[in-house]
Amino acid sequence: MSYSIEPSYQSAISKRQRALSATMAILPLSISVIPWGVLCGTLSIEAGLSSFQAQLMSLLVFAGAAQISGIAILGAGGSLLSLVNSTGMISVRHVLYSATYQDAIITLPFYKRALFAFLLTDEMFVVAQANQLKTGRFDYWYAIVAGFVFYVIWNLATLMGIVSAHLLRNIDQLGFDFAIVATFIAMVVPMVKSKALLIAVVVSAIAALLFEILHISNGLMFSALLGMAVGTMLSRAAIKDSGAST
Repeated sequence: MSYSIEPSYQSAISKRQRALSATMAILPLSISVIPWGVLCGTLSIEAGLSSFQAQLMSLLVFAGAAQISGIAILGAGGSLLSLVNSTGMISVRHVLYSATYQDAIITLPFYKRALFAFLLTDEMFVVAQANQLKTGRFDYWYAIVAGFVFYVIWNLATLMGIVSAHLLRNIDQLGFDFAIVATFIAMVVPMVKSKALLIAVVVSAIAALLFEILHISNGLMFSALLGMAVGTMLSRAAIKDSGAST
């Protein structure tokens, strides 16, 4: 005797499996940013925000580097213009992330696109891209689950930082900010799978270091653009060479 499984049941199983897969994929990156989130929560309190305001920032803004930069500006008494400019410069890469998925989500309802945009982070992008390369298609559900898991852990880390700020002093001196560097290294290295990408990463890294030494404003953005330009030229050259050889 054979039994057939209803399509709806199969779909439910598939969604649970993909959700579990997304959770396991994003978990290492989520754990790696816990020190970063703790630092963000602590610095928020030290900058003069209340516990409620500090947690609300992570709940609504949900942008680690932009949050820490904004907290530093607020703590130093910076202007609103400086805050907006800093946030825009740091977050401009998300425009590229969004452009990558434009064709995949353009037909989705607005609320789904809005949710995707809100949860879109460097970590979610890397995990979603890796899954797309593996399966050959973009999986909205997979991306959303990965983004939501990261969102929850980030906010829990922020809460830990807020509590720590009331119990410990000078927690920012413990070197938690290295988690930022470690996280980006962990995201970038697995994505480097071609000579063009490797050269682009090296060029960006060297340029960022030089711009920092020379105290060039917005050096990080310029180094990223330089790396992308080099990577694009090398990729096009490789495609042209392969076309000529065939």
